[in-house]
Amino acid sequence: MRDPDDFDLEEIATALEDQSAYEHRWLIDPATGEVLFWTADGGIDGKTPVDLDDLDVVPIHPVPSYVWHGDMADFADRLSDERAGRRLRRAIDGRGAFRRFRDELHEEYPHLVPVWQGFHQARALRRAIDFLAENSLIAEEAAERARAEHPDPAVT
Repeated sequence: MRDPDDFDLEEIATALEDQSAYEHRWLIDPATGEVLFWTADGGIDGKTPVDLDDLDVVPIHPVPSYVWHGDMADFADRLSDERAGRRLRRAIDGRGAFRRFRDELHEEYPHLVPVWQGFHQARALRRAIDFLAENSLIAEEAAERARAEHPDPAVT
């Protein structure tokens, strides 16, 4: 098994968040830890089409959007500024929640943008570690250590 440091956790996190995977797929080479980007017409090198079944790779399926939505709700719930928390919770109600949350945060609470980014990043990195452990690319003990390195930051 590989060590979590052998992988680009940020790139895996990006792949897990990519909800537009209709004509492309994110993959990981278990032998090298390299994250690959595959398209039907360009394969993984951008030039040579290849069938995914012919590759020895692990697909990186996106995490459902409701999970990322839950992060926004958790963030809003942890804010000590009750007004900001209420407004952000209201922003994530219904369709267009991600855009409204971002707009509300940037327009009304720009001082919270870096706090949100740190919170979101910590959650995304832990999900990348979870992905690696669930796919037996790293040992659970290594995953536990790596998760501990990325706790949720304090939200004020």
